[in-house]
Amino acid sequence: MPKNSKVTQREHSSEHVTESVADLLAHEEPVDYKRSVLNVTGEAWDKQKDGEEELDAENRPAWNSKLQYILAQIGYSVGLGNVWRFPYLCQKNGGGAYLVPYLVLLIIIGLPLFFLELAVGQRIRRGSIGVWNYICPRLGGIGYASCLVCFFVGLYYNVIIGWSIFYFFKSFQYPLPWSECPIVKNGSVAVVETECERSSATTYFWYREALDISNSISESGGLNWKMTLCLLVAWSLVGLAMIKGIQSSGKLDKMLDPQVWREAATQVFFALGLGFGGVIAFSSYNKQDNNCHFDATLVSFINFFTSVLATLVVFAVLGFKANIMNEKCVVENAEKILGYLNTNVLSHDLIPPHVNFSHLTAKDYHEMYRVIMTVKEGHFKELGLDACLLEDELDKSVQGTGLAFIAFTEAMTHFPASPFWSVMFFLMLINLGLGSMIGTMSGITTPIIDTFKVRKEVFTVGCCIFAFVVGLIFVQRSGNYFVTMFDDYSATLPLTVVVILENIAVAWIYGTKKFMQELTEMLGFRPYQFYYYAWKYVSPICMAVLMTASIIQLGVSPPGYSAWIREEAAEKFLFYPTWAMAILISLIILASLPLPLVFILRQFHLVSDGSNTLSVTYKKGRMMKDISNLEDNDETRFILSKVPSETPSPMPTHRSYLGPGSNSPMEMSSAPNGRYGSGYLTAGTPESEL
Repeated sequence: MPKNSKVTQREHSSEHVTESVADLLAHEEPVDYKRSVLNVTGEAWDKQKDGEEELDAENRPAWNSKLQYILAQIGYSVGLGNVWRFPYLCQKNGGGAYLVPYLVLLIIIGLPLFFLELAVGQRIRRGSIGVWNYICPRLGGIGYASCLVCFFVGLYYNVIIGWSIFYFFKSFQYPLPWSECPIVKNGSVAVVETECERSSATTYFWYREALDISNSISESGGLNWKMTLCLLVAWSLVGLAMIKGIQSSGKLDKMLDPQVWREAATQVFFALGLGFGGVIAFSSYNKQDNNCHFDATLVSFINFFTSVLATLVVFAVLGFKANIMNEKCVVENAEKILGYLNTNVLSHDLIPPHVNFSHLTAKDYHEMYRVIMTVKEGHFKELGLDACLLEDELDKSVQGTGLAFIAFTEAMTHFPASPFWSVMFFLMLINLGLGSMIGTMSGITTPIIDTFKVRKEVFTVGCCIFAFVVGLIFVQRSGNYFVTMFDDYSATLPLTVVVILENIAVAWIYGTKKFMQELTEMLGFRPYQFYYYAWKYVSPICMAVLMTASIIQLGVSPPGYSAWIREEAAEKFLFYPTWAMAILISLIILASLPLPLVFILRQFHLVSDGSNTLSVTYKKGRMMKDISNLEDNDETRFILSKVPSETPSPMPTHRSYLGPGSNSPMEMSSAPNGRYGSGYLTAGTPESEL
């Protein structure tokens, strides 16, 4: 027994002993009752299995250094969403004004909940399943729901990495294959591909050469073999990384729009990876005294500043592209005007005398455009002239795949040494995607391996193969539409519910004061009182509002997707057919199903959560507890509220003594010497007698 334990202190003190057995056991290191020769349960002790459990608890893999851990957390949180989703939301919701709601929600929701997940993972040293089973067995479904959400997100997220791999290998060409429209032969005449001419070279390459996309989600079109191979490569990279382990890895009125705040909150969730279980998995490999508060603050704001930096770069690239496209528009429309002048459709008197068509500037074109529009007001639309305004190009909102695989690729065709920049860009996307993907997969593998003790290599390989097979739905010709469906609906609502229940489990069931006290013991200092109120009141209320807004939005706006219509060479919004709606609703229900299912099974004792077993046993001067069928008000019911195998030693349970009026089962024994029964133990028993 440690020298600083209360039993030892009482041996050398004349002070009257008033501590209860609960106080004693709360300070003792838990030991599995099956090890003891005084085992009263009659269960056989499996020495090999017991040794594995002990090694799992005491020799859990750990990060080589703090820097490695921080980089892994940053790699997980900083992903593809920082590059394309965040800039799009800034552009859509008022530019710099969007940063205000995002930063506010990052501070009052993101940072506290990120700190909470880091703390519970580090304290309990288990994945998401083990953590929430420990904190509140009836809410143990949180861990399983997190695993399902991770699985759904991983399915389509790796497809995006596959697309990046395809573009990466296509970038080793000069000129880039998407820089010009292909030429096709129509008999003896060579003409530009119609679909490409009516859209653009980069758009055509994306939809036709890369995806070979069908006209709707109802038209499967069969597998796209190129993307199938890229998906196989992507899952192989993820599998190898996982097997290696943790050591691998201006419009201010917009601020008043509730939609802006809802989208900002959703982006905070996805940016930090809240609710996925990856944060908990990574932090579970930390030492107990690691300053996870510093980690939470550092990673949160690195993520934020990375998003801002990525936005600046994206806007610069989009601005460059807009200038190029605007100049192209001016040249094309100037040629139309010259044609109208040569055919006398327009009079030369309409052209200002200083205009020089061989060196036409945007300013000269706009002046000429206004004159023609004024004179030919009644027949102006028939001329088919475009205004060629730079603002129109900048206001074209592109996000996600459109930003990366259309806007950026088009901009890079105008860069000097364009293949080099294209290789670097898609290599960056692959690395960002893999960093997030490894964290997402850790949210599946770590809790499953911790809970069910399966072999890591076997489970990882099996999981990747299964995910690849299921993921074939995304590499058929209609696969992009399924990616959109999963991205929009498979995670958002279930993830919000998961994070709300995480917050409630810690703040209202486990207890905020108790959690703060344990953080104080773990960190060596008391966290700011801000976190107490954030966990207790602010975050749950804000997330409840977010969930309500998401449900209302789902009901008000019927789900749909943007389909690429080949004949029109343009996108068209289509509503999901009935069967696709059934899949969509099933995804939401399936991801949320573990929450009520586990609650019902444990509430009505259809499966055991281990809270009704307790033993008192001795080994090497230690105590352990095991008494069956305890009453709710028994002292020992409070002593052991979790299964010993689920309760990690660094987080003992502290319970209050109920007083002398309580009848503890530990005082009732048919064997006074405690050799074959549970016996009874007083607080004053000397350590030498244990």
